[in-house]
Amino acid sequence: MISILIADDHTIMREGLKQILAECADMHVAGEACNGAEALVLVRQKKFDVVVLDMSMPGKSGIELIKQLKSEQPHLPILILSMHKEEQYAVRSMKAGAAGYLCKDSASQQLVQALRKVAGGGVFISPAASESIAAELSTGHAALPHTQLSDREFQIFLRLAVGEGLTKIADTLNLSVKTVSTHKTRLLQKMQFTNTSELTRYAMQHNLINNESNAAD
Repeated sequence: MISILIADDHTIMREGLKQILAECADMHVAGEACNGAEALVLVRQKKFDVVVLDMSMPGKSGIELIKQLKSEQPHLPILILSMHKEEQYAVRSMKAGAAGYLCKDSASQQLVQALRKVAGGGVFISPAASESIAAELSTGHAALPHTQLSDREFQIFLRLAVGEGLTKIADTLNLSVKTVSTHKTRLLQKMQFTNTSELTRYAMQHNLINNESNAAD
């Protein structure tokens, strides 16, 4: 029996995932968390075979949370389930220690397959994520400005690119406005841009954001 922890801040999403998994005789949802802090507490208290982790939750989340979970439970497989398209976070998630990355749009079709794969010690990569990883490893793509950003800088870059202000970003990421401002200055310098309009244009050109989704959800 595969014991699963679902960490997602949306109740309706957790309920939907449980409905999908209820049909699988070899899987059991043994815990739920609505933020990163709860997820950390649960993995310290109980043994799980897989964590299904939302990329964006209140407080500690995303790449930072993946790294902490792996530092405390190195052998615990993490399947990222995210609203973010693969182009945004698949490569960074895998580098941080995730065993798989699945866009929420594909959850109903691929969730069970992905869970069995990572629970068995494998790696689950969707076709779209495979393309992103292959592109990241190619010489030309690796030189793109956004690939040179740190994980935190990249996180702030995406939020700036969809029009979020410094105060909102600071509140969401639990950082000071001064810290966010410093990251903004550094990422603009690294990418050789002078303003956020250029960031937005760049992000759209490279399919990092679109009109239907943004970095906040």
